[in-house]
Amino acid sequence: MTSDSDEEKTTAGEGTMTIDERKAKLEQLRAKMRSTTKANRAALIEESSKAKMTARDAARLERQRKLAEVLRMQTEAEDRGEDVERQKNWEWTIEDNDNWEKKKARKARRADYEFHDDVHAARRRYKKDLDLIKPDLVAYNRQKEAVLGLAPGSLSKSGSSTPSSSALTTFDPSGGQVVPSPEQRMAAESFYRDANTLLYADNKPTEDAIDRVVGKINRDIDKKGKFSRKRLNEDEGDITYINERNRVFNKKIARYYDKYTSEIRASFERGTAL
Repeated sequence: MTSDSDEEKTTAGEGTMTIDERKAKLEQLRAKMRSTTKANRAALIEESSKAKMTARDAARLERQRKLAEVLRMQTEAEDRGEDVERQKNWEWTIEDNDNWEKKKARKARRADYEFHDDVHAARRRYKKDLDLIKPDLVAYNRQKEAVLGLAPGSLSKSGSSTPSSSALTTFDPSGGQVVPSPEQRMAAESFYRDANTLLYADNKPTEDAIDRVVGKINRDIDKKGKFSRKRLNEDEGDITYINERNRVFNKKIARYYDKYTSEIRASFERGTAL
């Protein structure tokens, strides 16, 4: 009974609304519909842009964010009257500074991309291959433990490849040094090899080491197949000069006379010149 009476009151209220009130209510509904449609479209565009964002776009936005942060810090430091570079250098340690200097020096040494001779090219390739080498410290510590007569895992647990002084030498109660076992002597001879060592061809690489070598060779083959050296003046077509000075001279001549000699040169190339 209560719901029926409310519906009757609502119907009676709507029946008593004037034309202006109806127009105002209709305009409100239309405005609400327009705002809802606009919000839905904005959300759809935002989701679409996020879906289309690639890794390059994300990196670009991250660089812009970092640049804005740096500019903000510079502005705040200038307002306080502080030196931005000095404040930034306080965050670096001596080890970080040494690594940065070594990186700059290595980059300066490798900035020479010109070909000098085969020895220089081989050395550059050797240095690049060294950057990809990751030493197996676990196997190295295992071999060193066998040489020093330590318990397995001693160097790995200590987190250093250099054992303590007490682990290097063991003395018997009479004061004499203990003679190492034959296994320890063989391990030391194999570990510390020199020109007088008679051991050779006894290394058995693991499957992981073989896979790394094969992967390195395959990467070099793929890189060599995709390599295309950019020649200087490659877009200029045929080489008509013998040195840089002659190239500039030919370019100046062509600027003024190419429009007159282009037909003659084309005839010579076709073999139809008189």
